[in-house]
Amino acid sequence: MKRASQGFGLVEIMVALVLGLIVSMGIVQIFIASKGTYQSQNAAARMQEDARFALSKLMQEIRMTGMYGCLDFDSTVVSPAIARPADFNNPILWDNASRTLTLITADVGTSGSTPTWSVVSDCRTTSRIYVGTRAAGAGETSFPIRRIIYDLTGTDLRMRVGNDATAQPLVSNVTAFDVSFGVAGSPMSYTRVIGNNGIASSIRSVRLTLTLSDPAGKVRDQTYNVVAALRNRF
Repeated sequence: MKRASQGFGLVEIMVALVLGLIVSMGIVQIFIASKGTYQSQNAAARMQEDARFALSKLMQEIRMTGMYGCLDFDSTVVSPAIARPADFNNPILWDNASRTLTLITADVGTSGSTPTWSVVSDCRTTSRIYVGTRAAGAGETSFPIRRIIYDLTGTDLRMRVGNDATAQPLVSNVTAFDVSFGVAGSPMSYTRVIGNNGIASSIRSVRLTLTLSDPAGKVRDQTYNVVAALRNRF
């Protein structure tokens, strides 16, 4: 007696191929979705890191604006030195038309670039102001003061220190840079200060707004906001 023939029929093979194709397509779709999610999350994280870096630096400089040493300049500046620069009267200015923020700020340390001015003081009775770097004498402290200019050119937020004509890019892919000022009052109100309009001395805080875009288009534009209090105004 002959054994029955064993094997797969054409229909069975076709069903198996279709099922295998369906499973393969599912795996490919999961892979594509996972890759897209990774790219989106990576782009968002990169944008957030860029914004954190730029805003942290801006906040650090803003908090030090108007800090010109350990004494009030009204009656302590003596010769030999230059007179109090006019820039010191308005340590933070925002030009809304050109998206330019100018800060007159004390340096955190002495290892940075050449200061625009140096204030040398004995922190008791006298202060002297010099252009550029100036070493402190016996019993004195030297405070480096810098003029720092931030501006939005194209999609680059740039920074220029002192009299340096070359602006260095701080962060790229910036679509908007905005600054508003919290003015003393009850309640505090926010406004933009363009040049010296008489309210600069009433500024108590600064609100920074930065909008970044992803050049690859993986995520939508992201807007970040921070508020920095002026340490010398409270």
